Amino acid sequence: MNTLRRVGPDDSVTAVRTRLQSLIDSADLGEGGRLPTERELSEGMGVGRRAVRRALEALEAEGLIWRKQGKGTFAGLPPDPTQVLAAEIVGETNILEVMEARLCIEPALAAMCAKIALPADIERMRNLARRTVEATDPDSIELWDGALHRLIARTAGNRPLLTAFSLIDEIRANQNWRGLRSKARSLETLKISDREHHAMIDMMEAGDPGGAEAAMRAHLQTLERNLRRILGPDSAATEGGNL
Repeated sequence: MNTLRRVGPDDSVTAVRTRLQSLIDSADLGEGGRLPTERELSEGMGVGRRAVRRALEALEAEGLIWRKQGKGTFAGLPPDPTQVLAAEIVGETNILEVMEARLCIEPALAAMCAKIALPADIERMRNLARRTVEATDPDSIELWDGALHRLIARTAGNRPLLTAFSLIDEIRANQNWRGLRSKARSLETLKISDREHHAMIDMMEAGDPGGAEAAMRAHLQTLERNLRRILGPDSAATEGGNL
């Protein structure tokens, strides 16, 4: 709550929204990117809960937060309900198989996204890419990077492919998978990933499906090489066991 400053009585809901945006940008959030409750936000800023609620509604409409009944309000995009199906195969695959599946699905989603993405979608993507590279801890990097890839998948507008993506995304949330990704990550790889993210977004903004597909494939191939480097040549297929 240190990011929030108390607002004056004459400040509008827009000012409250700006304070909340600053909190989200700071990544000073709870587990899983959870925001404080409406009551805590209201007391922290010295404004009524109605103003906080309206500002949160605006942020949700912009795709910057999502809510789950009984759980709270979270930064980024909500998980897709179909992700729970991945639990049935989570113990029957390994991390490199997951990368192979991503290479089959996500470039196609990027190409579709380039055909229909609106300026508002592109702006959201750039915002998430910026937050990813500005994040200062592994959990925050995972939060914003995952949100970017989910936004691209959702924007593509193909439900069957989104379902397939969501299954893979759930498997990627496995702790073993996240730990290996963290080991493969460095300041230099983050810089490369940032350039690749923007190359993908540039192609989508230009309405270039072929370029977007190639940029996404190149990005995922970079991630795959980093994972293989960590796994080593002999244990590449099974390191860390099945997910």
